[in-house]
Amino acid sequence: MNSQDELSHEWADSLDKARVNDCTPTGKERNSLREYAHCLPLGDGDDTLEPSAIDTARLFPLMETRLYKRRWVMLFIFSAYSMSNAFMWLQYGIISNIFMRFYSIGTLAIDWLSMIYFLTYIPLILPVMWLLDNRGIRDVVVVGSAYNCIGAWIKTGSADPSMFALTFFGQFVCSVATVYILGIPSRLASLWFGQQEVSTACSIGVLGNQLGIAIGFLVPPILVPNVDDMDELAHHISIMFYISAGMATAILVLVVIVFQEKPEIPPSQAQAQARNMQPDEYSYTASILSLLRNKPFMLLVVSYGLNVGCFYAISTLLNRMIIEHYPGEEVNAGRIGLTIVIAGMAGSLICGIWLDKTKTYKQTTLAVYILSLTGMLAYTFTLNLGHLWVVFVTAGVLGFFMTGYLPLGFEYAVELTYPESEGTSSGLLNCSAQIFGIIFTIAQGKIMDYWGTLAGNIFLCIFLLIGTVVTGFIKSDLRRQKANQQVEVQTVSPAGSLSSVQDYGATSCGSPWQQQS
Repeated sequence: MNSQDELSHEWADSLDKARVNDCTPTGKERNSLREYAHCLPLGDGDDTLEPSAIDTARLFPLMETRLYKRRWVMLFIFSAYSMSNAFMWLQYGIISNIFMRFYSIGTLAIDWLSMIYFLTYIPLILPVMWLLDNRGIRDVVVVGSAYNCIGAWIKTGSADPSMFALTFFGQFVCSVATVYILGIPSRLASLWFGQQEVSTACSIGVLGNQLGIAIGFLVPPILVPNVDDMDELAHHISIMFYISAGMATAILVLVVIVFQEKPEIPPSQAQAQARNMQPDEYSYTASILSLLRNKPFMLLVVSYGLNVGCFYAISTLLNRMIIEHYPGEEVNAGRIGLTIVIAGMAGSLICGIWLDKTKTYKQTTLAVYILSLTGMLAYTFTLNLGHLWVVFVTAGVLGFFMTGYLPLGFEYAVELTYPESEGTSSGLLNCSAQIFGIIFTIAQGKIMDYWGTLAGNIFLCIFLLIGTVVTGFIKSDLRRQKANQQVEVQTVSPAGSLSSVQDYGATSCGSPWQQQS
């Protein structure tokens, strides 16, 4: 045997030993995972999805994954719960002139019935994120549903002109439930849905909240007409409160009986890796600090807060904007709000599907942000033209992009921060949105009092422009996509060249271990 043959045999023996030592499963592991496919660690480049050439000797098995049909039931239940809470957020603001007369209060007091949702979120988000990480999604959803139900029943006793303090307390209890809602969509999508579904599922989860906002715009002006008789007005308000309480109670019962924590088998490779992490490897404090040091994510926190804060201000002050230019049009003010949200629901769903197909997170986020600014400018400079149909059109364009941005921010954050908890990243995004929501609502309200609606809307346009610029500076690093990517096995031949063997576990249709049941 010549020296070249000896070298070849030595190389083959060493490769076989490496495979046995590093990757060969035990009999028990083989039965649980059935077969093995191998992939390489991914490179450190920002946008590359290529395998690392340095670590070619390290091979990792694919885990068994499965998609359960009941994942859609979990998503529907959460969406219903989110819808109920969002409706109660806006049931005062969209008929603010009626409640101001009923309770004999000023504009700032009625605005705080909406802003209490923002204020409550800020101090409670950190403990609720801790609860989500340590107790799980089911406990968080059950507790939030209970708060939502209790707050709704408290408000049923406040349909009296002297009971503003009680109605404010009931709204405060409902606002606590919001803290248990806003960070859930991305977490729920990751726990239950596959790699090609997470963005769509997150969008549907956000749609529940938007549907509640839409109902909050549409229904209160119908249930509570602007009548002069105070007893009749109290009767109408009481009916609205009891309907809210009944729906919240039904949803609480559904959550307690049906809602589950997570599927028995994970839906994606990223979730399988997350489940294999040892408890002592995860620190809640370290996770928070890691996110705060993540520059791209912190830029997204600012830009997300600016966009969603503007949406919150517009939603809270919409009645005042419309009534200033179109007196007596409370019902149409609600319909304009409905138009904003329905268009936004369509935008959210389309953006979610687009992300699942293309994975172009930064490009899509930036494009939607620019179009949100464009829609806001169109709405601002057409509001006072005296034609309601023009307002409906521009409000629809604004809503399609501004509200459609909501799930984009959630999913982009998960990509930038993987493997950190989805609930933690979503919670920080929403905390920023609540802070900017309070600032923008108070500031725009004061500007409208002194200089009118046009000045107030220009104020929001300026901050949307700032948010667009900040979004452009976000450096894309799609970590979750890298973790899910099935790459080819790279091996080094005896002659020193690279040869590629297709990963037999990855096909054009996905992993052979991903089943539907």
